[in-house]
Amino acid sequence: MLSSTSDYALRAILVLAQASDGRPLRAEQIARATGSPPNYLAKTLNALAKAGFVASTRGPYGGFVLAVPAAELTLAHIIDRFDEPRPQTRCLLGNAPCDPRRPCTAHDRWTAIRAARRAALAGTTVADLVGDPVVSPNQHVAAAAPLGAPRCAVAS
Repeated sequence: MLSSTSDYALRAILVLAQASDGRPLRAEQIARATGSPPNYLAKTLNALAKAGFVASTRGPYGGFVLAVPAAELTLAHIIDRFDEPRPQTRCLLGNAPCDPRRPCTAHDRWTAIRAARRAALAGTTVADLVGDPVVSPNQHVAAAAPLGAPRCAVAS
């Protein structure tokens, strides 16, 4: 249900949230860790930087770090950057505009499903996914850095 770009962005953010030593990760490292196409991921990381979710530095020790504490960054924040929430305009059961005043049999249930999905994305933070209970204020670089969370096996 996510676009490829949102999927790559979310995976990249999670890799950055799991970085244990606080050093910036290069785009190539993140691409390897996520199985993302390197050139495409570099563009996605730049879009995340423009949105203020990651910070980037150039040079031999440069790369990307979280710019927002993981506990404050929701999945909706990330996904909405690439996949704008769209209103239901077409009836799910037909080829006509959706009319909430004269709903089809699927309307109420489908509306509830969409609302539940949205609530789950808005109510889940990056810290929730990486198992980070609390991020102290000194753990972020112009926003964020290492999180001491349990990790998946991620190559870096």
